[in-house]
Amino acid sequence: MAMEPDTLSLSILCPPPGEGYLEIRPIVSGRDLLADLSLRSTKSGGPRFVGSGPRYLLGRGRPLHATATPHEVRLARSGCGLEQCCSALYVTVTRDEDHVVWAGWRDPAERGFDLPEFRFAADRYEAEVLRAEEDRSWEWPAAVVATLLEAGLRRREDWLARWDCELEAVWASRGEPDRIDVVLRHPPGREETDLPWAQFLMTLPISADDPPDQARHLEAQLTAGDPRATAELCGGYNPGHVGYPRP
Repeated sequence: MAMEPDTLSLSILCPPPGEGYLEIRPIVSGRDLLADLSLRSTKSGGPRFVGSGPRYLLGRGRPLHATATPHEVRLARSGCGLEQCCSALYVTVTRDEDHVVWAGWRDPAERGFDLPEFRFAADRYEAEVLRAEEDRSWEWPAAVVATLLEAGLRRREDWLARWDCELEAVWASRGEPDRIDVVLRHPPGREETDLPWAQFLMTLPISADDPPDQARHLEAQLTAGDPRATAELCGGYNPGHVGYPRP
């Protein structure tokens, strides 16, 4: 007798600023996957897991959607978020005919980590992911500007290539609703190597004006010249070796 498929519900938690994390909690067949995992981990002295945010799981790249080509998705993190010292929860998502499979679980901080395989009915799974993507109740104006600006800057490959940079992210924090941060790396593709690179930060003010208008204005402002000329050096690996010594 065939087993009933698992069910998925994506719960978006949006507590008041300063009272928790904006996160997505995967509810699998009625059970909070991250709560169960955190309970198991806590009993063994391990960390509590916090779900990845909606800008990642429901945004650019649409990582939760399943195709015949397996791809890995980070569902959660713990601690400071740096996987070299803290845990993270990865799963491989695959479309298998009429099912979506979650398997190949991985935690970079725990050798031999594993969880059971989950199999979802593909039509119900995709419907739930689409429903969550259309739920924008968690957004605030600066988050909308950040999403639109990031999409616009990533389309401007000519601008990034001209200054030998790549866009790391555009961040918005609910605790600081009147600003967003744009983070760049120079040169591109070196953050996981032993070659020197520099990281730059630009903090941009956000107003109550129309978010699409603000995003277009900021994109035009940023792409008018070399972003490194006004940005703050905020990190990297031996950035002095690429011409940007720390103060």
